[in-house]
Amino acid sequence: MQDPIVVDLDSWPRREHYEHYRNAVPCTYAMTVELDVTAFADALSRSVRKTYIAQIWALATVVNKHDEFRMCQTESGALGIWPIVHPAFTIFNRERETFSCVSAPYDANFGAFHLSAAALLESHRHATELFPHGAPVKNSFDVSSMPWASFTGFTLNIRDGWEHFAPIFTLGRYVQREGRVMLPLAAQIHHAVADGFHMARFVNDVQELLSEPDWLG
Repeated sequence: MQDPIVVDLDSWPRREHYEHYRNAVPCTYAMTVELDVTAFADALSRSVRKTYIAQIWALATVVNKHDEFRMCQTESGALGIWPIVHPAFTIFNRERETFSCVSAPYDANFGAFHLSAAALLESHRHATELFPHGAPVKNSFDVSSMPWASFTGFTLNIRDGWEHFAPIFTLGRYVQREGRVMLPLAAQIHHAVADGFHMARFVNDVQELLSEPDWLG
């Protein structure tokens, strides 16, 4: 694991915003959107690829594209940026009605990522521990899926959440509307590291990936 790159606050354009939302008014915010996954769902219906893994890869690809979604606090308390981050995602145990959480190393090649993530899903679908691989790596972010219900709003209430810089994503159940397939996505982030502009850009980049799913192979 590479060490995070320390941000030079003196030259960083968001220094004042960071210090305000880190110290004066510490806060996180959540945004729930519907993504048009019509083309994505159609391509997957003709593929052996797993939907959940493809969703995770799309999120991880855009997260790794933008610095603001890879930020952390270093051991010395400085603001840092991980060179790469990996998705930690939940796996549902149907028999126990519980879930486990595992991490898959991000790979820009979807086929390679799918191979390792699919193996994790298969080997841990009956896991009884919350973290069968141990605690997620430090340079990770969280993804969970709630495919049993659609939603128009979803917020996690995390105690001391203003200490958590990594984004958190929750996926919902597909919704059919006017001939289109829509996917609810809730995203939560610390305001110290990302503003509404950054979140909107993130959503637009994910939408672009899902609208042009040639990468599914």
